[in-house]
Amino acid sequence: MTWLRDLGLGIRFAAAGGRESWARTALTAVGVGLGVALLLIASSVPHLLAERAHRDLARQESAASYQDKAARSDTSVLRINAETEYRGQVVGGFLMRPEGAHPVTPPGVGALPGPGEMVASPALEELLGSPEGSLLRERLPYRITATIGDAGLLSPGELYFYAGSDTLTAAAGGHRVDGYGDRVRDEPLPPALVVLVIMICVVLLAPVAIFIATAVRFGGDRRDRRLAALRLVGTDIRSTRRIAAGEALFGSLLGLLAGVVFFLVGRGFSGSVEVWNYSVFPSDLAPAPWMAVLIAFAVPLCAVLVTLVAMRAVIAEPLGVVRGTGHRGRRLWWRLLVPVLGLAVLGVTGRVGEGDFVDPYPIAAGAVLVLVGLALLLPWLVEACVRPLRRGPLSWQLAVRRLQLNSGAASRAVSGIAVAVAGAVALQMLFAAMGDEFTRMTGQDPSRAQFHTFSEKVSGDAATRTIEEFRSTKGVEAVIGTVETYVTKPGTYKEDQVTPTTSLSIGDCPTLKELAEIGSCADGDVFVVHPRGDKEMSDWVDETARKGQEVELDSGAELPPGGKRLLWTLPADARTVTAAPDPLGEEHWGIMATVGAVDPRTLPDAQTVAQIKVDDGVEDVAEYVRNTAARIDPGMRVAALTSMTRDRQYASVQTGLRFGALVTLLLIAASMLVSQLEQLRERRRLLSVLVAFGTRRSTLGWSVLWQTAVPVAVSLLVAVAGGVALGAVMTWMLAKTVTRWWVFLPLAGAGGALVVAVTLLSLPLLWRMMRPDGLRTE
Repeated sequence: MTWLRDLGLGIRFAAAGGRESWARTALTAVGVGLGVALLLIASSVPHLLAERAHRDLARQESAASYQDKAARSDTSVLRINAETEYRGQVVGGFLMRPEGAHPVTPPGVGALPGPGEMVASPALEELLGSPEGSLLRERLPYRITATIGDAGLLSPGELYFYAGSDTLTAAAGGHRVDGYGDRVRDEPLPPALVVLVIMICVVLLAPVAIFIATAVRFGGDRRDRRLAALRLVGTDIRSTRRIAAGEALFGSLLGLLAGVVFFLVGRGFSGSVEVWNYSVFPSDLAPAPWMAVLIAFAVPLCAVLVTLVAMRAVIAEPLGVVRGTGHRGRRLWWRLLVPVLGLAVLGVTGRVGEGDFVDPYPIAAGAVLVLVGLALLLPWLVEACVRPLRRGPLSWQLAVRRLQLNSGAASRAVSGIAVAVAGAVALQMLFAAMGDEFTRMTGQDPSRAQFHTFSEKVSGDAATRTIEEFRSTKGVEAVIGTVETYVTKPGTYKEDQVTPTTSLSIGDCPTLKELAEIGSCADGDVFVVHPRGDKEMSDWVDETARKGQEVELDSGAELPPGGKRLLWTLPADARTVTAAPDPLGEEHWGIMATVGAVDPRTLPDAQTVAQIKVDDGVEDVAEYVRNTAARIDPGMRVAALTSMTRDRQYASVQTGLRFGALVTLLLIAASMLVSQLEQLRERRRLLSVLVAFGTRRSTLGWSVLWQTAVPVAVSLLVAVAGGVALGAVMTWMLAKTVTRWWVFLPLAGAGGALVVAVTLLSLPLLWRMMRPDGLRTE
């Protein structure tokens, strides 16, 4: 009852203390509210990911369809993947043709579109209707008849469509689907990525907790004077501390409400905000109930505990308040002990091997101890660094003297930077060390060609026209294009005997020279191509490619009654050459023939492969290439050549880190600004006095900059040292080697940018605080 009485009295003081009290409470509520909003967002991530995965699985084809076991029926549908890319954004979709009167429909689609029609996502419909989508409209010339519902989309900004066709057949590459959504995807994260995810959660949420702990201590100077008045009327020390905790409790409760409001307002706009081509449905941002309850209890409890601990260093007496300064060196040992203990916990946890079970709790506990230890060490270091400072310009002396008198508020304001930068340094070191594991060299050569296209099950005539149309496309400099089919050795073979088979690639001389070490070439030449260093495969090629003998060009086609196989005689003077890597890094062997030797238009069944070199100076050249591909065959695949590729899960974790880092950086900037405004408000009368005595406004502005810059500089030094140590230990745990020791340089630059931004944003309030009416008193 004593606790409740004192806490209630503190709440009454905070609520009925007049304009000054409400201003202090409002700052506390805003600070706590920002932290609570971010905690609510973080607690919504599991639900967001689960809903996204659920919608993704719901629109995947059924297990029977995936395993090619679906039979034609009244509900089956033929479809072909028509995914494309437009100016760096993926445009997913399918070309579909129903095989019965009641075709199955994917989620979010009421009815399948007819030929020449399309069901599109809202974002795709908006893009196609805008001037920016003019080139994409050429690629998707369908009439939009309906919109895909939310159930069929991963995010509100996803570009997705289903287009109707009346020409798609199974022979032309159509895949039969008889249902959706019964496949199970189980792709557990590798242990290294589990460790990385744990670190991301710790690094992104630790600054939030520290910021909340800092926000509940706003207005300390005025509160101390009020506590002295309470001591004057007979309140004992313990009751005084509890009353102070009650004031902080009131601010934190309002902060909880403010955080909920910030979260709900932000969630309402989340569907229209897109970052790095990602967006979320507002309904997916729903915190887990138990996590929301935990936040509701933890934030007020944190406010009470932080205030009680802070008041232990304050001696409130009837005639004034004295803050315990003493010799900080005597209390340095326990501040150093916390980060050292964190590193020890990580060291005892040991290395994480492939396939090992990863216990997240020791890793998270060790990382939290290191980061929190840095925040605890920062006030001592800031005080130790500013104590010997003396000489300098007037603005510098004003800033240094203020920090020498009381550096606690400034240290608390930048503690979030120390934690965030230290965690970011450790994460960047981990990413750099793990990059080789999740980054694979493709062997492709983007200098020889920038795009690769592939279309199967077409006639030789269509394949030939494909290459010609690519060569006439705007911005295309060269096309390494071949018409390919398989040829077999004529004869009758037993059921258990493998028919001698090899490939036949038809192209012009410049193309064939890119694929094999040919040397001289003239139209009409034919070559037998052997792979490099593989005698067994070379013998297998020679089993079919017998010089002066016939091969079958249509061995896979069904013959009409009384029909004969299409035979072609391999010239006796065909030269034997060795294969060379193409721009994809692959080797082609078998028979290579120029157009003068074999007319590709006569092939009944073929496929076309084109590797395209473009002029990067032509604007939107990639879109011209993709438009040509879509015009030739909507199912043609177009891929950009790249020298390296990254694991999908690794890239997904990296995207999550970018999102979280952006939000955390904004929170840190907001926390520094709120803290700066609170300090300026506390010193309003002092600023007015200085101006009255003739101090220049520019001098005071520079002093505010130095007051922010000095603690930030110290915090960055602490963060770099702690982050490098944490990153080195975490890298050792994953049995990796540190490859980049200088990753902290961009982060240090970001810290400097924050200082400048916060100072500029606080200048309007500073000019207002320097008015003469600030001298008025009662």
